[in-house]
Amino acid sequence: MDSLVESFVHYMAVERGLAPNTLESYERDLTAYVGFLERAGIVDVHRVEPVAITGYLQDLRERGRASATVSRNVASIRAFHSFLVREGVTADDPAVDLPSPRQTRRLPRVMTADEVVQLLAQPMGPSAIGVRDRAMLELLYATGLRVSELISLRVVDVNLAATFLQCFGKGSKERIVPFGRLAAQAVTDYVRNARPTLVKDATQSALFVNHLGERLTRQGFWKIIKKYALQANIHTVITPHTLRHSFATHLLENGADLRAVQEMLGHADISTTQIYTHVTHERLREVYMKAHPRARRNDGKDWSP
Repeated sequence: MDSLVESFVHYMAVERGLAPNTLESYERDLTAYVGFLERAGIVDVHRVEPVAITGYLQDLRERGRASATVSRNVASIRAFHSFLVREGVTADDPAVDLPSPRQTRRLPRVMTADEVVQLLAQPMGPSAIGVRDRAMLELLYATGLRVSELISLRVVDVNLAATFLQCFGKGSKERIVPFGRLAAQAVTDYVRNARPTLVKDATQSALFVNHLGERLTRQGFWKIIKKYALQANIHTVITPHTLRHSFATHLLENGADLRAVQEMLGHADISTTQIYTHVTHERLREVYMKAHPRARRNDGKDWSP
């Protein structure tokens, strides 16, 4: 079955053009699934029955896996068995009636405007690394890019004169995202004064590079943002995606159109973007309950059941 998983991942890469991160998730999920089947004595894909699949999903739950992880595994297993039927490997699809587990939709962690200001103020001094870090943080908050999109930027992808950039998101979909004056200033400073001292190879096309002059990695950027969050005395967990969530929420709080935010984030479905409207509603309610003199009971609790 391992070779069938490899064939499936290859098909999704070549025929569907899925992003590397998505392909890694498929491979990871299906490798674990096949391992479970083999430990249960099922080594032939033709012998897989619905009860074996539900047993695997139950095993995931018993091991404390989040509902989002279980749902992702359901999607991976469905796609895999559908592929096997389509390719004529198997005649029946044991996952066709597999129910999707219900997920509790958690609201994303969003920074306050003051926290963003504190974070962006941390990279200080004239060092090339400090100038680079300030440019990355400013650009990330100004555009709401995913960290993979940020580190994939090339110098030619950023138009500093017109203040917009071109990036390739999930599924290699291209989009154009504007950014503001402060981000433009920070990136201009980096490109003119810091990047030339970091780059060792004149053919390097990456916009953001590490101290060796090579393209910065996801792990490298995670360490950077974690360091500055600690310096800013922000004690909750701050990730690159937190800035993306904050970008979207702050835009909506200040009157931005939902469709425009969807376009800037690169969401294929507007329902994904609508999670941020729930965040803004929650924040508005929180402000109201704290500020309105007749919003709370004498014991300090609100009136909701």
